[in-house]
Amino acid sequence: MSFDLKLTGRRALVTGGTKGVGAAVVTALLDAGVTVMASARTVPETKRSGLHTVAADLTTAAGCHELTSEVLKQLGGIDIIVNVLGGSSSPAGGFAVLDDEAWFKEINQNLMAAVRIDRALLPVMLEQRSGVIIHVTSIQHEMPLPEATTAYAAAKAALSTYSKSLSKEVTPKGIRVVRVSPGWVSTEATLDFAERLGKQAGTDIEGGKQIIMNSLGGIPLGRPATPEEVGDLVAFLVSPRAGSITGTEYVIDGGTVPTA
Repeated sequence: MSFDLKLTGRRALVTGGTKGVGAAVVTALLDAGVTVMASARTVPETKRSGLHTVAADLTTAAGCHELTSEVLKQLGGIDIIVNVLGGSSSPAGGFAVLDDEAWFKEINQNLMAAVRIDRALLPVMLEQRSGVIIHVTSIQHEMPLPEATTAYAAAKAALSTYSKSLSKEVTPKGIRVVRVSPGWVSTEATLDFAERLGKQAGTDIEGGKQIIMNSLGGIPLGRPATPEEVGDLVAFLVSPRAGSITGTEYVIDGGTVPTA
């Protein structure tokens, strides 16, 4: 049996594509023969064949418009959208410390960027009657941490619901929409989060990691996922090998979520 994902020549956009999970997704797609545009607030100088990079602030409507215009200009169309962009910078302290600014920041980053990008690029997919959209959500929408991730978790829950609704609308027209829901992934961002939690609790980064582990109820696998594991899952899901998969959510969390 061949493990060729049959992706050679496809064109993909990966948001948040220069670090962590996003960078791993970009690498997996490039290795599969996909031409990729990756976006981030700042882009590295290192170049690779088949990779285009654009610096854009996707928390704003203007930044999303700039990016999608570049996608159509440089790639001439789009076959795959992977919305990896996300994260949380809200302070710990529960609901009381989350003012309107904090809420809107989380919603713009974790929900509205995906909505705006899909709205701009879906017409191209609909015209060609083919395409795949992956929205990276989080197990936090099922297991929020009240001390620190209420707004982030709520925004990811909204992204998950939006994704399901979108799949019902566009799958009959040839577009697959799939969610990937990671648990704790070992990235620079999650380690920074652990360090921030540790400081706020009067301890260090190891203490912050333990806070996360305790809040999640542990990880049966005994470790967080790696970015590469998530990237490989995404590469399979966008491929013709997964041609009948749409409207569902794939959890990659080492068994953290305690229910089926």
